[in-house]
Amino acid sequence: MRDQAEALRMKMLKAQGGLAKSIAIVSGKGGVGKSNFSTNFAHSLRLKGKKVIVVDMDIGMGNIHILLGVAPQYSLKDYLSGQKGLESVINTDEDGLTFISGGSGLDTVLDWSEEMFDRLLTAFEQLQKEYDFILFDMGAGATQRSIELIIAVDEVIVISTTEPTSITDAYSMMKFICLKDPDKKFNIVSNRVSRLDDGNDAVTRLQYAMRKFLDKETSILGFLPEDAAVHKAVVAQKPFILLYPNALISKRMAAIAGEFVKADQMEGKQETGFLQKLKGIFLKGRE
Repeated sequence: MRDQAEALRMKMLKAQGGLAKSIAIVSGKGGVGKSNFSTNFAHSLRLKGKKVIVVDMDIGMGNIHILLGVAPQYSLKDYLSGQKGLESVINTDEDGLTFISGGSGLDTVLDWSEEMFDRLLTAFEQLQKEYDFILFDMGAGATQRSIELIIAVDEVIVISTTEPTSITDAYSMMKFICLKDPDKKFNIVSNRVSRLDDGNDAVTRLQYAMRKFLDKETSILGFLPEDAAVHKAVVAQKPFILLYPNALISKRMAAIAGEFVKADQMEGKQETGFLQKLKGIFLKGRE
């Protein structure tokens, strides 16, 4: 009965204008500026009139709230445990971006009770109604449970630098995901680029490797230059796209968000299997 009711709700939501697109932002290794990308990308989408929420899934190392200059009182685990309602764990920075802090204890998804997982599904179902995009800022690298969530989302944005090790790690991450879900849509961004040619080369190499070895097409969103504005913004605990809107990196970020929105509009509202896939993770783990 729950499956039938859930399917009916999804159809009703679809008729009302569609569901939010779920996007995992990942990297092959740490230190590539993934969380900084997440916060600035989210604000860029917001400035383009999109309703966005960021969910920090970097367990134990989450820093989205620090980058946004907010000290959250409650996290997602407070909601899952039933101690707080969903509205209590949704935070908003001073510029209007909403986010949820992960907290600790979220790496035991397969050990959750059915009630806790139902609460998770209820939360994400509600968020899909209220927002245009749900961004999951994932921890660096690949763990079993992070990969399961990544497989469930609609699209993946992969962040890499121009360093050979970063490119290799990004490819390994994409390959691992692709082998589990050949239909997953990938978007590539090169970060901390010193020269234009280096940025183009990094994303092109990743795109070529995916096409040659996995017969998988990927989308290049663009690249972000090395910029002193990033460090200054981190110290100020405010996204650089808001603090330094005329900086080159801010203009590049705005262009990346523009390309993403353009592609989303061209695709139109499509049926999302996010909640159904997420539910499958729980059921599989309890077989």
